[in-house]
Amino acid sequence: MKLVAAISFGILAFLAVGSEPVRAAAAPPLPLSVSSRQWRPLNQTWNRGLQAQLDRALQRRALWRSLIESEKMAVAVVDLADPKAPRFAQVNGGVMMYGASLPKLAILLAACRSFDDGSLRETPQVMADLKDMIRLSDNAAASRVTARLGLEKIEALLLNPRYQFYDPFKGGGIWLGSGYAPGGERQPEPLQGLLHAVTANQVCRFYYLLAYGRLLRPARSRQMLEILSCPQLHDKFVQVLEPAMPGTRLFRKSGEWRRFHLDSILVWGEPWRRYILVCLVEHEQGEKILQEIVPVVEDLLRVRPLKSQPWSRGTALPPEK
Repeated sequence: MKLVAAISFGILAFLAVGSEPVRAAAAPPLPLSVSSRQWRPLNQTWNRGLQAQLDRALQRRALWRSLIESEKMAVAVVDLADPKAPRFAQVNGGVMMYGASLPKLAILLAACRSFDDGSLRETPQVMADLKDMIRLSDNAAASRVTARLGLEKIEALLLNPRYQFYDPFKGGGIWLGSGYAPGGERQPEPLQGLLHAVTANQVCRFYYLLAYGRLLRPARSRQMLEILSCPQLHDKFVQVLEPAMPGTRLFRKSGEWRRFHLDSILVWGEPWRRYILVCLVEHEQGEKILQEIVPVVEDLLRVRPLKSQPWSRGTALPPEK
């Protein structure tokens, strides 16, 4: 009788424990900390499996397929569910397009770097301008910060070998050739003559380096992340993600001008929902495409493969699609 009671009690205890909701592990703090031995540049994290999934998902829609073939749509994604084994995939990632407001990321980096070297004072007005520039995409605020820094300083930063966000010998990248107010200095990039330019890969790499604390020292990285959080434009990626995610876990910069619709985001939520997504579209339905691509990408990331298949260390990224 005692044995039966003990067994019954054990079963009840097991059922009670099993009925409790499974608590997801808390997300590791940003910026991420990995050893120099574990760190890999973005182009060494390309994953064959994720690339095949992304290719198939994008090819299913006739409009997307057409835009990709005409190089009017570019996508880059990094799965950060396992910080020690990130997975990267891209389509048209090296195709440079008009960047609208995405190059404001370069202004943010230059400002925070200048705080450290003392060439820019961290005043309440400057901080307010940086937040308005990123969260509201305020052009006047962006132009004020650009004027304080100087256009040449920002461009030198983009060309700096430490960052290499723009390389004319590798298809371009992120470029800021003017402020965002009428008039003023104009310095178009040399390949297409664009004043504001981006590639999906380089914007993705910007977030990747920031997420791992490789843009600036940790304290400044956290400051940049805080400025990028709490987006106040509730469109594109954010319109889809906000119902499931608090704004403090969305780090985002978007852009839009005429037929160009662009968005970039670092999402930091439950284990499978930790990723970077960048999408550039030149089409009148770009806003809709940006909203539709979020659940498509999340479906790819929701179930992580049992065994990752990263591109081998030191091997160049395969040809861009």
